[in-house]
Order: sequence, then C-alpha cells, then structure tokens
Amino acid sequence: MAQPPHRRLGVDIGLTGLIKWIRYPVVRSKDAGLDVVTSVAGRFDGAFAHQLLRDCLVLLDSPLSSREIEVLWLAGTFREFDLEQLGIDGREWLRRIADICADRIRADAPSFTAAAVPAVDDAVGEAVAAEVLSVGPALEQATAHHAYSPLDGVVPALRRVVDHDPDLGFRLLLRAVKGYFVRIGEARYERYLALGEELGLGEDVVDDGDFNIWPELDD
Repeated sequence: MAQPPHRRLGVDIGLTGLIKWIRYPVVRSKDAGLDVVTSVAGRFDGAFAHQLLRDCLVLLDSPLSSREIEVLWLAGTFREFDLEQLGIDGREWLRRIADICADRIRADAPSFTAAAVPAVDDAVGEAVAAEVLSVGPALEQATAHHAYSPLDGVVPALRRVVDHDPDLGFRLLLRAVKGYFVRIGEARYERYLALGEELGLGEDVVDDGDFNIWPELDD
C-alpha cells in the first residue's frame, strides 16, 4: 500500500524526528523549544507537520500519563531539552505541538481535519512488543543506571505506548536505544529494518546513523 508523502521524507518523521532535532543546538527554554517546533513543522513545505500532529494526537488519546510521556521524550533526547527541569507538563507540551502543527497545515488547507489513525496489523504489533521485551534489560540498565543522566520508567512507558500504537512505539523505542547509545547486534539491527519495512517506514527512519552496533553481540 502506498504510504502518505509525510511518511517518506528521507529523515526520521513525526515526534521522533522532532526529538532528534531539538537536541542540537541546545535549547534552554520553553519558548525556544516552541520556536524549534514551529520550524520543524514547516519543513518539507509543511509536510512534516502531518505526521508530527498524528503522533501527538495518538499519545494524547492514549492512557499514558503526563509523566510517562515526559519519560519517553527524555529518553529520546538523552534528557536534553529537559521537560522535567523546565517544569513542562508532558501532555500540555504535546497539546502545544499539536496546535502549532494544525495551524501550519491549515495555512495551506483551511478545511483540514485530522483523520483517524489506521490500525497496525496485530502480528506487527506483537513483533514490536517482543523487541521492547528483548532489549528491555539492556535499555533499563542504560537509562536507570546511567552515570550522569539517569532516567527511570523508560521500558514500562514504551510497553504502554506500543500497546496503544505500535508504529509510534517502535519509533520511540529506536529513539531511546539511540539516545542512550544502547549496544545492539547485527541480528537485532536487521530485525529493526524488517519491522520498519512492515510499518511502511523508510530505511532512513530506522537507521539514521545513530545506532551503537556491535557485530559480536548475539541478540
């Protein structure tokens, strides 16, 4: 099935793309963060705003708490642009991002309304959940026990979002693994590429050069 243009931009997409890009250069305030959001939403002539809005609405419609949303954001950014430190509520942050994206889309299409999110095949969802379970111990060690950027609750939050939306859950898993530079083996890397293909993601979304691959690992 053909993918919408905003799924094939040659870069990471949606919320995970924003999480990647907001880290550089360092953003120190909420207003500066919102400026980055506005800039990112306008990329590719506004096409980026569609997936970013979709991801925000998925999480806002989920049972995840504000704290769980914050944890997923912090894991992907390695606690840079630290919502916790800045006193920004996770759900409120997503609402601000969603408003910016909706305004950008309606600048070109005034009658735009967000469409329902299509369901992911159950088998693919189960495969994503299995990857969270498989890499969970290594990710938990890397996040909760990090020497200077510790973060608790990443794996449970990922499990919750995967149950709600495997597509976004998979991309947030990748962002956390990359953000905390978790070591993975070639077999896991190949499974990630295959899952990305099943989800209709470009290879450049899965592998954007940020993985820490150790060929000798058996995982």
